[in-house]
Amino acid sequence: MHTTFKLALGAAAILAAFGASAQTFPAAGKNITIVVPFSAGGPTDRVARDLAEALRKPLGGATVVIDNAAGAGSTIGTTKVARAQPDGYTLLLNHIGMSTIPTLYRKLPFNVLNDFEYLGIVNDVPMTIISRPTLEAKNYKELAAWIAQNKEKVNLGHSGLGSAGHLCGLMFQHALQSAMTPVAYKGAAPAITDLIGGQIDLMCDQTTNTSTQIEAKKVKVYAVTTKERLKTPLLKDVPTLREGGLKDFNVTVWHGLYAPKGTPAEVLKRINEALQVAVKDPEFIKKQEGLGAVVVSDKRVLPAEHKKFVHAEIDKWSVVIKAAGAYAD
Repeated sequence: MHTTFKLALGAAAILAAFGASAQTFPAAGKNITIVVPFSAGGPTDRVARDLAEALRKPLGGATVVIDNAAGAGSTIGTTKVARAQPDGYTLLLNHIGMSTIPTLYRKLPFNVLNDFEYLGIVNDVPMTIISRPTLEAKNYKELAAWIAQNKEKVNLGHSGLGSAGHLCGLMFQHALQSAMTPVAYKGAAPAITDLIGGQIDLMCDQTTNTSTQIEAKKVKVYAVTTKERLKTPLLKDVPTLREGGLKDFNVTVWHGLYAPKGTPAEVLKRINEALQVAVKDPEFIKKQEGLGAVVVSDKRVLPAEHKKFVHAEIDKWSVVIKAAGAYAD
């Protein structure tokens, strides 16, 4: 048989195999793994576990398991998925970090825009500007004046380089044109503990981390970081930073689902269709609202819109990170 003909037959066989696997995806008895590039028990892990459950039914009852591959600002787990077999059985759930690591890390073993298939945005988690309970400012206007007066004397805590709180803090300083003194912690819990104790002055962190402390009045809350006020009973009367004069301020910790580059189109379509069903699941929506998250209800749940959104977020955060000189290496 002619060599060229053999190669053609081989290629045809591979394509046929991919086609067959896509049509039967997910195969009976084969687990789908969602890699979470953060520790178990954290906000992103909780979103992933709720999503895994919501995806089971639209994926034909398939078992969806979570693999926590934490470290290096989410780059360890993200690399793991970039290098995984592109068959749809290994997925990534990552947050806003997908738009910031391209600037935070000058050398990465993957390209965020080119080495993944985009499957859709899952949710948005609002953030809050909170302070130690003894801070004298009674509202956001007084807080802004206090920051302007004290500048570098203001200690702004966050849960680590590249964390949502770190990024929000950078954006807050950039918008105010006022540099504060950053204080990094290994996680949100110790940072909030020190905030309550008065060791630091301010934080910007997710509602998933701050709502309990706000409700207990252990910290003061001055603003939310979303375009509009939140509808939750606890925070519905808290003004937005836009109302406070930061007109373009809009920061949420969104989560998106990804697959390795080269995953068959039919498989991607199957997963995205399941995702679209999952984000409308009443139980999933209820669980996310309990975390202070808003399940996506716009076109970002579609792959093309997801990628377009991340591209714009990369551009937005690049300006802030470069202005602050906040690089991980």
